[in-house]
Amino acid sequence: MIFLTALPLFWIMIAASRGGHWGAWMPSSISAFEGTCVSIPCRFDFPDELRPAVVHGVWYFNSPYPKNYPPVVFKSRTQVVHESFQGRSRLLGDLGLRNCTLLLSNLSPELGGKYYFRGDLGGYNQYTFSEHSVLDIINTPNIVVPLEVVAGTEVEVSCLVPDNCPELRPELSWLGHDGLGEPAVLGRLREDEGTWVQVSLLHFVPTREANGLRLGCQASFPNTTLQFEGYASLDVKYPPVIVEMNSSVEAIEGSHVGLLCGADSNPLPLLTWMRDGTVLREAVAESLFLELDEVTPGEDGVYACLAENAYGQDNRTVELSVMYAPRKPTVNVTVVAVEGETVSILCSTESNPDPILTIFKEKQILATVIYESELQVELPAVTPEDDGEYWCVAENQYGQRATAFNLSVEFAPVILLESHCAAARDTVQCLCVVKSNPEPSVAFELPSRNVTVNETEREFVYSERSGLLLTSILTLRGQAQAPPRVICTSRNLYGTKSLELPFQGAHRLMWAKIGPVGAVVAFAILIAIVCYITQTRRKKNVTESPSFSAGGNPPVLFSSDFRISGAPEKSERRLGSERRLLGLRGQHPELDLSFSHSDLGKRPTKDSYTLTEELAEYAEIRVK
Repeated sequence: MIFLTALPLFWIMIAASRGGHWGAWMPSSISAFEGTCVSIPCRFDFPDELRPAVVHGVWYFNSPYPKNYPPVVFKSRTQVVHESFQGRSRLLGDLGLRNCTLLLSNLSPELGGKYYFRGDLGGYNQYTFSEHSVLDIINTPNIVVPLEVVAGTEVEVSCLVPDNCPELRPELSWLGHDGLGEPAVLGRLREDEGTWVQVSLLHFVPTREANGLRLGCQASFPNTTLQFEGYASLDVKYPPVIVEMNSSVEAIEGSHVGLLCGADSNPLPLLTWMRDGTVLREAVAESLFLELDEVTPGEDGVYACLAENAYGQDNRTVELSVMYAPRKPTVNVTVVAVEGETVSILCSTESNPDPILTIFKEKQILATVIYESELQVELPAVTPEDDGEYWCVAENQYGQRATAFNLSVEFAPVILLESHCAAARDTVQCLCVVKSNPEPSVAFELPSRNVTVNETEREFVYSERSGLLLTSILTLRGQAQAPPRVICTSRNLYGTKSLELPFQGAHRLMWAKIGPVGAVVAFAILIAIVCYITQTRRKKNVTESPSFSAGGNPPVLFSSDFRISGAPEKSERRLGSERRLLGLRGQHPELDLSFSHSDLGKRPTKDSYTLTEELAEYAEIRVK
């Protein structure tokens, strides 16, 4: 296509007069709107040696050979034409000037087809030219859109309509171009084969919103009712834009999660779901769904959707937060600490959301933090009171977990104030209560007797541990009227503690053990026993000293606090031995009948019964 040029008709005439052989020229195709007219330009030539007086010509429709009796469109000799062309065909050219231009009016669809010209110079000088023109009867303008329309890049869309009817000139206008800019009408253009078109151009910069826009062109002919419209849809290419995607997603552990990504682009984008650089799913589509079954905390994180085509790319992310109950808390704590040291307790867990962390000791709250995964507590200068079981509890709206741990505080022994000695009848019991960690050793010392008894001598000492408390009971068999001094000594690897045990009345020990009702019963039994002993002594004429302490060596007897059931003969034997021993001391106060364990070092005893017998024998030997 070239722009309109002024080409006078006489130049065509001159070109047509140049001959030398049989030949014709006409456009291979030409178009015109239905109801209008069309001028088919034509020129022909013949050999120079032929000089006809008159030149005639014939236009045939759809066939060049007369023997086939094709419809005659125009015939200069007789003016006889086919009925379809009566009143519709006319020769515009001058055959004498070798111009065979044909005008067809009032076009209808059945006139579309091939048109051939035959030159008639008279006689045998007739020639049907093989060159022909194809007439296309149209009803719509031709809208030409570039092969590629890219968003953001200026394009030119043209509307072309044939303008080959000298009697009717078309006028063009655009439809549906609002917002695209004002059209520019270039006017009439001559095509390469000599046909003419009317052209209107529309320049604009398309956007993604213009994709699929139906753009129209209208051709109208003044002073007629003829009007023709044509439309073309814009195929605007543009890069992807992600238009649909989940916002941040919260899911409970074990549930099903679906993530959706949708993009707007032309052509369709390649959609890809990724996490930490790993492709999870991809497809060429408008949207892509990523399904996660039974999600775990390990799938918590940021997911990315990438959309790309030949014109660009876009990406967006969504954060998946997997909610779950706290895991079992872990505690980093020194399980053993020495009194006075600083202990740091660190409790940590994992959960989503972060939990409330609390550290308890014996149902007392030591510390609490809210929405934290760690809780640290410092116990400065720990004391024995800090020893015990602790709990770290983590909870959120999805559950609760707890961990128990023990803190063991080690310290030197402490002898508690309730330690004391108490007398009942002829028995003195000494109670030594020690608090320490680790467990201490306990020994009872009788300085006046040069005797030390430790807890391994189970015949005389009974020990029991409960928590941090060790209770040791020493039982002394003898006259309660003159109890010896008793010192309790306790030691462990952190130190030694000694305390002389204070003496308390027998009633205190008894009341503490048997209570008010039991005390009445015990008192009655005590009276009965005293009466029995008095009568027994009278019968044997035994005069006892009012105090065994007068001799400076009070009796010291050791026995177990517990009597063995099922051995009455041993009890009677021991009672007899005790009586013998007491009688000797009463009859011979001038003799030193005191003893210590060292005196019997070469005669080990098996139990308290045997010990009493040996002591009586030993006293008789001294008397003799």
